[in-house]
Amino acid sequence: MIATGIVVEYNPFHNGHLYHIKQSKKHTDADVMIAVMSGHFLQRGEPAFIDKWTRTKIALANGADLVIELPYSYATAQASDFAKGGVLLLEALQCDFLSFGSEQGEITPFLDTYKLLEDHNHELQQNVKQLVQSGLSYPQALNTAYQRLIPNNQLTYADLTKPNNILGYHYVEAVQKYHTNVKPITIQRVQAGYHDAIQNGTTIASATGIRQAIQEHHSLQNVSSFLPKATFHALTEWYDEHHHFASWELFWPFLRFSILRLSPKEIASYAEVTEGIEFLIIQAAKECPDFNGFMQKVKSKRYTWTRIQRMLTHIFTNFTWQQLKSSDLPNYIRLLGMTQNGQQYLSERKKLFTLPVISRAASSNDPMLLQDIHATDLYMLALGKNKIGMDYKIPPIRI
Repeated sequence: MIATGIVVEYNPFHNGHLYHIKQSKKHTDADVMIAVMSGHFLQRGEPAFIDKWTRTKIALANGADLVIELPYSYATAQASDFAKGGVLLLEALQCDFLSFGSEQGEITPFLDTYKLLEDHNHELQQNVKQLVQSGLSYPQALNTAYQRLIPNNQLTYADLTKPNNILGYHYVEAVQKYHTNVKPITIQRVQAGYHDAIQNGTTIASATGIRQAIQEHHSLQNVSSFLPKATFHALTEWYDEHHHFASWELFWPFLRFSILRLSPKEIASYAEVTEGIEFLIIQAAKECPDFNGFMQKVKSKRYTWTRIQRMLTHIFTNFTWQQLKSSDLPNYIRLLGMTQNGQQYLSERKKLFTLPVISRAASSNDPMLLQDIHATDLYMLALGKNKIGMDYKIPPIRI
């Protein structure tokens, strides 16, 4: 069986994701699609719109055959570590291909960019360091340093100002750096950009645009054309039960409490908190009754919205610098769900996997898994549901 892997968040799953799965199958002749999916907190440092089991059901209904959880330490990390976790899990699962969506649409520019940056890595890092010291944010500094390296030749290099291209580069980097057998391919993103608002007359919109439209209108009707039926029904059922979707605005009272009960020294011990920003975080939490107001006070040229949100995620989930530094390589494969086709793949290939498969949370005390369980509990409490220990109670979903 040819296995093609994808690293996803599905926040929520929309027509663009469906297009990506179908095109990935077509381009690789895949017999099985394996999705490595973030849990309850995401790469941009925010809670998932709906829980990971609902997102798993939607993914399985729309072409994924296996859904594996990307551990918290990778799911909430900067792009290089997010990609590293996903790629290493796909390698452990014996995937033949890794397919990612990009604005670039061709794999060769990513391969050429990787070689360029590897050949000039020392120069790149020196330039990035100087540019950060001059006041640029890290993403701005990295792109500026990269642009200075691009030679005037016949090759085409990836445009690293685009969010999916940046992530795509890091997928290629991880594939090469860890000498995996996974072959990277990319699918051209169509119709909507990463942060674009929804546009009438189209059928594909960004997940960001879809979430914003739902939150603004308190309705799903205006986004129904951008969602597969399984997503629309699942979101409708979720809203009928919970009456809201997860967001930092909803979680703000809990996050604010988490900040204000801590000293500056304690906040500085949490992952990604640096350079004295803990004092500003505490002061802003004292002054601001809502999350958006808090973020406007803390955000600056040096600290991007995403970087601050990742700090806040780690404060909220009690994830420290020490834990982050001890999270090197994934130790297990956490199974969230499977189709009959996925189950067949497991039966045929499981003995070849280089990491153990965990289908029952109670069967392991791995620190990475315990952090995921802890994050789930806090997510559920902030959502307003007294559902503790759900990771121990919900078995892998089967479709």
